[in-house]
Amino acid sequence: MIKVLQNIRVIEQGTFITGPATGMLLGDLGADVIKVEQPGTGDPFRAFRGGLYSPHFQTYNRNKRSVTLNTKDAGDLAAFDELIRTADVYIQNFRPGAAARLNVDEARLRAINPRLIYCSISGFGQSGPSMGRPAYDTVAQAASGFLGLLVNPENPRVVGPAIADSITGFYAAYGILGALQERARTGTGLSVEVSMLEAMTHFAVEPFAAYFALGQTPTSADRPKLAQAYILRTADERLLAIHLSSLEKFWEGLVAALEAPELATDPRFNPRERRIAEYETLRVELNKRFSRKPLAHWMQRLQAEDVPHAPVNRLEDVVSDPQVAHLGIVVPVDSAQTATRAVRPPVQFDRERAQSVEAAPLLDQHGATIRAALGRGEVWPMVVHKDR
Repeated sequence: MIKVLQNIRVIEQGTFITGPATGMLLGDLGADVIKVEQPGTGDPFRAFRGGLYSPHFQTYNRNKRSVTLNTKDAGDLAAFDELIRTADVYIQNFRPGAAARLNVDEARLRAINPRLIYCSISGFGQSGPSMGRPAYDTVAQAASGFLGLLVNPENPRVVGPAIADSITGFYAAYGILGALQERARTGTGLSVEVSMLEAMTHFAVEPFAAYFALGQTPTSADRPKLAQAYILRTADERLLAIHLSSLEKFWEGLVAALEAPELATDPRFNPRERRIAEYETLRVELNKRFSRKPLAHWMQRLQAEDVPHAPVNRLEDVVSDPQVAHLGIVVPVDSAQTATRAVRPPVQFDRERAQSVEAAPLLDQHGATIRAALGRGEVWPMVVHKDR
C-alpha cells in the first residue's frame, strides 16, 4: 500500500487502547510511530500470562517501534525531548493532569517544537465536573447513551468488543489528519483533544438526531424494526441476518425466496408500516419458515432474489470466506513473535493495499537503536528493520 504518511513522525505515549489505536491507525498509513513506554513494565496492556506480549497489545501496536524512557528521569527526558524536537505528532491518553506530572504536557512540548500536533485523549474531557473520573470502554458506552441503544432492558448485558475505545482512536486519528492539513497551510501545530464521551455521542449521532426531532428516546428495538432487520435460525442451527430496509423490492424478494405468497397478501404485514408495527409477529413467521431448511439452501434462494443477507459468521468462517480471500483482508505479520496473520488496514490507495503488517514490538525492542541514533545527533532515528 502507498505509505501516504511516510514522512510523518509520531511519538505515542499511549496505554491500553485509545492512544495505541490512534498510533496504529497512523502507522497503518505509513507514519513512523515510536511508542514511548515505561521502563520495566511498558504499556499495561502488554501483561499476559506472566509475560509482556498479550494478544490485545499486539492488536493495537503493530507498525510501531518501542523505546523505554522514564520522563521523570533527567537523562531519559533529554532523550525524549530530542525525539519531540523533530516529531510531527505526539499522542497521549493519560488522565487530565498526569501529563504535567510526567513532564509531557502540551505547553512544554510545544515550546520545544511549535510545529508539533499534540493529541490528548481522555475519558470525559480535559475540564468540567467529570474530568477526573476514570473511564474504560463500558463506562464510556454507558455514559454516552450508546449502550442504552444496544442493551435489552429485560436481559442487560455488556455488548461486544471495545467499541468506545476503538471509535475514540479513530476520531483522534481523524483529528490529527485534519491538524496536519491545517499545519501545512499555517506552519503551526495544533492541539487535538477528544474524549471518549464526545466520540461516542457523535458515533450515536443518528439516534440523537431522532431524539431532537421527535422528542422520543430510541430503544434497542427501534432500529431493527425500522430497518426491517432480522436474525433467523436455520434448520442446521446456523444464524442468518437479513436487512430489508425501506425498498419494497426486498420484501417482495424475500417472499419469493420463501415461496410464501401468503405473506404478500397478509394484512398484518402489508404495507411496510404494518411490518414495522407487527415486527415480532413477522419475526416468528419468518423463523418458522427458515427453520425448515439449512443455511446453504437459504443463501442460494436469497441470492437468487437479490435479498440483502449474510450468515452470522464465526471468525473462522470469515477467514475462509472467498470474498475475504479475494480482497486479501488477512495478511501475514512480518517478524511475528506469536500470531502470524492479521487483518490489514481496510483502505486502498490507487488500488494498492497493504500486503503485510509489522508485528507489534517487544518492550524496548528498538531502544538501543534509537538511543544510539540520538547519541550521534540524528534529528530522527530512522527505521532499521534488521532489529525488528
